[in-house]
Amino acid sequence: MHTYPVNDPGEPDLRSANRFLTWLAFRHAGVVSAGLGWGCLWMVSMALTPYAIGRSIDAVISSDMDSMLWWVAAVFVLAVLTAVGGIMRHRCDTAIRLGVTYRIMQLVTRHATRLGARLQERIAAGEVVAVGTNDISQVGYLLDSLARGLGAVVTILVVAAMLLVASIPMGLVVLIGVPLLLFGTGPLLRPLHNRIEQRRDRQADLVERASDIVVGLRVLRGIGGESTFSRRYRRDSAEVRDAGVRVARIESVLSAAEVLLPGILVIAVVWLGARLAVADALTPGELVTFYGYVAFLALPMRVVTELVDLAVGANVSAGRVVKVLSLASAPDGDAVPPPPRSPVHDPVSGFVAKPGSLTALVTPEPEIGAEIAERLGGFAAGATIGGVPVSSVPTDVVRQRVLLADNEATLFAGPLSDELDGPPDRVAAALRVACAEDVVAALPDGLNSIIGERGLSFSGGERQRIRLARALLRDPEVLILVEPTSAVDAHTETVIARRLRQARAGKTTIVVSTSPLVLDQADEVVVCDGTSVTATGTHHALVTGDPAYAAKVMREEA
Repeated sequence: MHTYPVNDPGEPDLRSANRFLTWLAFRHAGVVSAGLGWGCLWMVSMALTPYAIGRSIDAVISSDMDSMLWWVAAVFVLAVLTAVGGIMRHRCDTAIRLGVTYRIMQLVTRHATRLGARLQERIAAGEVVAVGTNDISQVGYLLDSLARGLGAVVTILVVAAMLLVASIPMGLVVLIGVPLLLFGTGPLLRPLHNRIEQRRDRQADLVERASDIVVGLRVLRGIGGESTFSRRYRRDSAEVRDAGVRVARIESVLSAAEVLLPGILVIAVVWLGARLAVADALTPGELVTFYGYVAFLALPMRVVTELVDLAVGANVSAGRVVKVLSLASAPDGDAVPPPPRSPVHDPVSGFVAKPGSLTALVTPEPEIGAEIAERLGGFAAGATIGGVPVSSVPTDVVRQRVLLADNEATLFAGPLSDELDGPPDRVAAALRVACAEDVVAALPDGLNSIIGERGLSFSGGERQRIRLARALLRDPEVLILVEPTSAVDAHTETVIARRLRQARAGKTTIVVSTSPLVLDQADEVVVCDGTSVTATGTHHALVTGDPAYAAKVMREEA
């Protein structure tokens, strides 16, 4: 019994697609070896059946009933071995496929977690989706077919050896003919590889466009752009279809070769065997045996051809997986974490947040505030906590102590209780601070209600309040909020700002905002142009003493 997923997927060999596939095979060496053994038993027992049948025919012709019974029993035993080998080989194949699929999923998920917010900057979402929906299964199917493939190769060698012992001409026909026929498919492999790769690229592009359409559907309808994107999607979909047709053309030739090439070999062996039988060089039973061998060889040759086809596709898919896993993540620091209640400082801009205070950050452009927040949150290098660079502190420690919540944070599909996970009293308190009780109350099943992807079933203000409640529920040492009230009305904004100040009393809270209603609740307001701090003080003091600040916040209020 195998349990998936495994506790530790390991560190893969990412030097090439082939090395990655080899690493996967060795990581599942036990079940792969068992599958290879059962695959050989399954196919070799089938290969020996024509020999036993031929000997039983010769025993009937010579009226040797005792020998005939022994050979009939041998046919029965071989049938049982074939059945047992087939069942066990299939079980091993399934275990290999599931094991490889889960292991790659774990590797990709683990690496995506390591990259964090950098993932979307390094690779398109469509590429990641295509890896998860297509490439992982392609690699699994290749390793799944290894047992059948090796069994087929061993069987071909066994049959060729038996034919050589019985008749050198017949054995040479098979021993030389099979490799020649298999090599005949070689010229198709390179074009097949290229066309599969082209189809794979177009699939990723199509998934990316579909994702963009789904996320921005409301906006598209609002500006009348739905038909434009629909035309583009149909065009891209047609390109994927055409790429698939080009792949299918070569695959159809390979499929035809699986029937045609063994058929040519059967004709050659039957013709040669019939001439040898007429010349009394073969007995009738041996002729039947040779025919059975060659007819049977259609199966292992088809399996080998299928393995080659899968290997080409899996090589492309493994290359895509390696590309994702090779994306460099920021090195994890090993510095001693600073003590609690340490000041948070961004040397690039000069911004400093005093421990235990509610500090508001005002910038001339929203992008400047977002960049500072990313540095303070550890998603970009530059900021320090207690004089220790955030990038040098272990990532898990940073994530536990510092939380950055912005309006791009994703709400995941599923029960709302998964998003707001915690003791009921703390959940209720977080919802109250975020003024989100009415959002939950309006849902048919409250916190047990299922929310859609990205929370698109909520309005912008509702999503913003749910995000705020989720951040407050974490209760980190340092909470960084980027425009947490930009989508709510003035009354709700006032209540949220007042309750946020009360709930986070004594804890470091940084709010990037230009709303006077939020700024009025801050212990200190820091005005920064991105390279230096231009003013600090309370909101009231700055409004009365800094005309530029007053003009900006009054403009925002208007």
